[in-house]
Amino acid sequence: MASRERRRAVVTVGAVISGLVAASVVIAYLAGAEVNGERPPILQVIPSAALMGVMSFGMWRARYWAVLGFQAVLALLILAAALGLVSAGSATQLAGNLALIAIAGSLFYFMIKALARIQLPERAPRE
Repeated sequence: MASRERRRAVVTVGAVISGLVAASVVIAYLAGAEVNGERPPILQVIPSAALMGVMSFGMWRARYWAVLGFQAVLALLILAAALGLVSAGSATQLAGNLALIAIAGSLFYFMIKALARIQLPERAPRE
């Protein structure tokens, strides 16, 4: 697989994940989901769904800013899961946090190369 295709595949996976997160936030709110026994205010739902949706669109078009923003979200997710390891009360919580670190860390690692390739200018074909 060519490097351009690999870059596109990794960024496409990120775009799909970001789009699914945006859709799940909206669907959960419309379905009446509660957080700590209360419905979240709409002003907390709209920005997070919009951010993930815009990021998904930007990654689909292989934009540098979108991939960098998604990496920032992944870094925060890895940090939160690592802190969750400290307070894990059961083996299930421990396994969930470790799985989250492994998946988000792998995606973060592969997106580093994609990010580098996105910012490189296209080479002119040899004549």
